[in-house]
Amino acid sequence: MFKKLKNRFLLLNLVTITVMMLAAFVAIYTITYRDVQRDIDIELHQIQEFYWKQQDDGGPRRFDPNVGAPPGELQKTDPPADPEGAGWRPERSVSFMLETDSSGAITGTDSRFEWEEAFYQEALDKALASGASSGQLKLDGNEWAFVVQATSEGSMLVFMDVTAEQGFLTNLIYTFSAVALVMLLVIYLISRYFASRYIAPVKEVFEKQKQFIADASHELKTPLAVIQTNADVLLANREDTISNQAKWLHVIKQETQRMAKLTGDLLYLTQMEDSRTTMMFADFDLSEAVETIMLTMEAVIFEKELGLDYQIEPGLTVNGSSEQIKQVIMILLDNAIKYAGPRGSIAIALKRQHQDVVLSVSNTGEGIAPEHLHRIFDRFYRTDASRSRSQGGHGLGLAIAKSIVEQHGGKLYAKSEPGEMTTFYLHLG
Repeated sequence: MFKKLKNRFLLLNLVTITVMMLAAFVAIYTITYRDVQRDIDIELHQIQEFYWKQQDDGGPRRFDPNVGAPPGELQKTDPPADPEGAGWRPERSVSFMLETDSSGAITGTDSRFEWEEAFYQEALDKALASGASSGQLKLDGNEWAFVVQATSEGSMLVFMDVTAEQGFLTNLIYTFSAVALVMLLVIYLISRYFASRYIAPVKEVFEKQKQFIADASHELKTPLAVIQTNADVLLANREDTISNQAKWLHVIKQETQRMAKLTGDLLYLTQMEDSRTTMMFADFDLSEAVETIMLTMEAVIFEKELGLDYQIEPGLTVNGSSEQIKQVIMILLDNAIKYAGPRGSIAIALKRQHQDVVLSVSNTGEGIAPEHLHRIFDRFYRTDASRSRSQGGHGLGLAIAKSIVEQHGGKLYAKSEPGEMTTFYLHLG
């Protein structure tokens, strides 16, 4: 599923960027193309004016702007200004001029270069065949722009070599294509890298959620099986009295209570994020809260024949929910009692360390292996599943404690020496 999601993300990203790049390249090419064509038109008309002036100075052939003009648009104009005075020089371009009579036969040529008569004739034929007064055509492997102007004796055709300009536009397309391919490759690699990074947390959360559902189902499956078995026993002995069947009913009740506690813990975990905004924080005496929890658990500690050592600095206050922090302390102390081992010991210390108030709860016992330390706060996670279930645990206590501490902006972590000691540290500001 995540592979398909990653591929879709990459495809969508590449398509989007490709469309944007294509639009940008088309816009750039269009602007450049228009600029080049405008420059060609300007230079071509400057050349046309130059040849017209050359003819005008020669005397026998004079340009008449009214010849060939539509009726109503006849005008009398002076010869155009000298283009060389405007900074243009004929040697800047490769060009030639053809003059024809009314029948389309070449009557004169003018150029700084020498071309064969066939070349001139081919240029004339292609220009006339186009039927346009201006345009571009190909001659002898080169690109030429031309303009046709009617004269009193026929027509004047001016041709200019624009191979360099056309080559520039072609190279621009090739450059855009090469840049686009390189950019798409780079973007693909970058997108693939970031897609993997962005999808990894989602995948991890999804896997945890999947594991959470599986673990919750497994936890509920056991009490349901016990309830069903005991209900079958009761149904098999319908004639017996309730007092004789009481032990089966007590088992059903115990398992029902276990399920109620489990579903309550699960509901509590799911509501933690929503309750953060409505949670009421106030200053309270943490030293007093720790002492209260210790008195509550003292009987259990004595019953299990465990040693208890505590050092509580008085008058330490923190800001938060006193009931929830007490719940965290209860979870940590209960956890220490469960895993302290036969005739083990428990140590509790509360003191101020820099800007934080630090509570440490230690217990002897088997300890926690290093590979499990970073996962003990995950839901339903247990280093010894069978042992935990025999002690009535679901693996939710530490997850609840971690969630509460994070809501208070604190830190909760553990350190352990396998076979010797395990210590949980709670930091509150």
